Amino acid sequence: MQYFKIGKLAASHGLTGDLVLQHSLGKKTSLKGLEAIFIEQGKENFLPYFLEETAIKSDTEVYVKLEGIDTKETARKVTPKEVWLQEADFKKFAAKAAPIALLGYEMIDREISLGEIIEVIEQPHQILCTILYKGKEALIPIHENNLIKMDDKKKKVYVEVPEGLLEIYL
Repeated sequence: MQYFKIGKLAASHGLTGDLVLQHSLGKKTSLKGLEAIFIEQGKENFLPYFLEETAIKSDTEVYVKLEGIDTKETARKVTPKEVWLQEADFKKFAAKAAPIALLGYEMIDREISLGEIIEVIEQPHQILCTILYKGKEALIPIHENNLIKMDDKKKKVYVEVPEGLLEIYL
């Protein structure tokens, strides 16, 4: 089972355990139809939290009510925690054009596969992608000067990595 990080539970809201989920799905959503979000309890150990209700707060935030979290105190125990979705749900709720949609894509530097994109960090003038390169996490920037092409069908992104960048991670 593959999980994709979509954001975090940023704050509790009100007295009955409601939470504010900040997300980078790239579009306004109430997450209608989503059964559960996941919080990582340890490396590769994801615990489901079932949604009772949701409401749009803004383009990047949703109010969520989670089963079993009924007070401000219990809500505080899950903030600020990162939120993950299972792959099928992620594909359903993420905007195709959003940078986060690059999760799971293979990054290729001049025909050489560098690895799968496991995290996307949006910054004002570029996107930083985390890949596993030779067993180590490496941050690779993507911006208009180094993006060669994207192949959505094959889930590949072709970039020109600045010389010497990959070596610093080894």
